Amino acid sequence: MTIVKIENVRVLDPIKKNDSVQTVYLENGKLVAEQNVSESTATETIDGQGKWLMPSMVDLCARLREPGQQQHGTLKSEGQAARANGILHVFTPPDSKPIVQDNGALIHGLVEKAMLDGGIYLQVIGAQTQGLLGKQPANMASLKKGGCTAVSNANAPFMDDDVVIRTLEYAAGLNMTVVFYAEEPQIAKDGCVHEGFVASRQGLPMIPALAETVAIAKYLLMIEATKVRAHFGLLSSGASVELIKNAKAKGLPVTCDVAMHQLHLTDQLIDGFNSLAHVRPPLRSEQDKELLRQGVKEGVIDAICTHHEPLSSSAKMAPFAETQPGFTAFDTYIPFGIELINEGLLTPLAWVEKVTIAPAKVAQMQQRWADEAGWVLVDPELEWTINKDSIVSNGKNTPLINQTVKGKVVQSFFNK
Repeated sequence: MTIVKIENVRVLDPIKKNDSVQTVYLENGKLVAEQNVSESTATETIDGQGKWLMPSMVDLCARLREPGQQQHGTLKSEGQAARANGILHVFTPPDSKPIVQDNGALIHGLVEKAMLDGGIYLQVIGAQTQGLLGKQPANMASLKKGGCTAVSNANAPFMDDDVVIRTLEYAAGLNMTVVFYAEEPQIAKDGCVHEGFVASRQGLPMIPALAETVAIAKYLLMIEATKVRAHFGLLSSGASVELIKNAKAKGLPVTCDVAMHQLHLTDQLIDGFNSLAHVRPPLRSEQDKELLRQGVKEGVIDAICTHHEPLSSSAKMAPFAETQPGFTAFDTYIPFGIELINEGLLTPLAWVEKVTIAPAKVAQMQQRWADEAGWVLVDPELEWTINKDSIVSNGKNTPLINQTVKGKVVQSFFNK
């Protein structure tokens, strides 16, 4: 039995909605009531002065690259990176190789390997259509039996809207969530960056914000007709926030999230053909960023995810449009969160809610998260430099490379 005593620590508890400085006891990753332990039973005492204690986080979108793309990362490397940065529950899209469509053995194998190798609880989102080809529904009943609670077509297009409607009806009948990463392919075409001045000057193919908003508007009409529970992941356009806000006001069963980097970075970073700033959906304008921030503050945007996509160095060594999109994002998740707090957008407790209990609610796993979550000790003032040595993830692909940031997990308390 290991009991840790942490003195004078600021506890940020989103379940009890508590933000206060306390002396607490932890046993096997769980808070223990002070009256149930004695001073002498503590095996370790930590001075928590100036530090925050918060529950482990839930990430609604991260690609860990295994199976099929282990040159970029593995369940071991990325699971350990998530865990080191206070993330214990990770959701991953179905576009691995092989695609997660109806293979219960594959799902169970991935979940088990993620815990054994990486020490994380992996939740796999199943394929919405067979092979993600957008032609016919995947075997969602089999996916649900295998442990999937949600389906998505990831970034792959649908052949036509009739296919979308049939998959939504199928998912609704099984009480599964459909996750949309909304982008209208006929508008996005072969674009790779936001439609704006920087892209125009550099002659890069562009993705208008309309590619996202048109897709969301269309899907919302289908959601209203089918009554399916839906989640819109990775919003990037400010106009999308208003669409979701109106849908929620109408009572539609929809939720949404935003990638942390969209709340901080803009398309100015692609200047000079900086391939480290190549991500999809793309970094958008300053106005979009501010509207997304407002959406988070007002509660329209339910949760903040990492959108972690580790890549090998060679994946970014080509002409901009030919490089693979994606950021390594586990290691910058806490510093970006601290920045939102320091800039006055969120209180510490409001930020903790957006990365813990809120995504757990979105995923319909609030009780499971409460049972399995541990606690992490964060130093919000700790300065460190983002470089290839300090990034725990196998992927070092971030436009923030060599920048100094504040905030880091200094210790974790998990029961596994």
